[in-house]
Amino acid sequence: MSTKNILEDLGLTKSKADVYLAALAVGSGSAQEIANRAGLPRTTTHEILQTLVGMSLIGFVTKGRTRIYSAEPPEKLKILLKEKEARLEKALPELSALFNTSGIRPRVRFYEGEDGIKTVFEDTLTVSNKLLRSILSMKDLYEMPGKDYVNAYTRRRIAAGIKLRVVRSEGKEVEKVWPASTRDSRDLHYAPDDMFFPMTVYIYDNKLGLISSKKENFGMIIESPDLYQTMKNMFEVMWQVTRVMKPVD
Repeated sequence: MSTKNILEDLGLTKSKADVYLAALAVGSGSAQEIANRAGLPRTTTHEILQTLVGMSLIGFVTKGRTRIYSAEPPEKLKILLKEKEARLEKALPELSALFNTSGIRPRVRFYEGEDGIKTVFEDTLTVSNKLLRSILSMKDLYEMPGKDYVNAYTRRRIAAGIKLRVVRSEGKEVEKVWPASTRDSRDLHYAPDDMFFPMTVYIYDNKLGLISSKKENFGMIIESPDLYQTMKNMFEVMWQVTRVMKPVD
């Protein structure tokens, strides 16, 4: 990224950045000299210089009837950052209200494609009580987001000390992996043979994480205490009537 791009990111327009850089290069000079360096008309440069003076980025002294301008030290650019931070702080209450962390209304985040599906997976690793409840389709997860990613995710879940209670369709298994295991912090139940789950569902932290099959190709996070409690209770009912698998270790 060029210096000019950085100045623009700080909030200076292209022409203001041009004039400021020209003033730095000139050292000190008249509006005409800075205009010549910036490649802008004198009247435009003069107006911009007045704005930069007001932003404390340019200073001047008067010699006769002529103003001689000079750039302030580049450290003064930090003022722009502080002003941005101050504006953000002022806006945060309104933004927080829009974010709706109060739980009064559900929050729904929809993600398309493989990256969106991975976003849901990554969010489950933030679970606060280290327990995930899940209804899972191994076959569909091996197709999207793929075997390598899901196996790597599983290793990270185990390393993070997050326990998984999962109901799976035995008919959707593709490999003899992910057994019930104390070492892998996984409790496994199998649903009845005629019951299949084309989607994967995670229940955690007042959220529902939904991961579609490759056909529909989306991920979704719904944050709702009421929905979470309902789905948690439904999962516990399912947990009581599904087939328990003994840990391999």
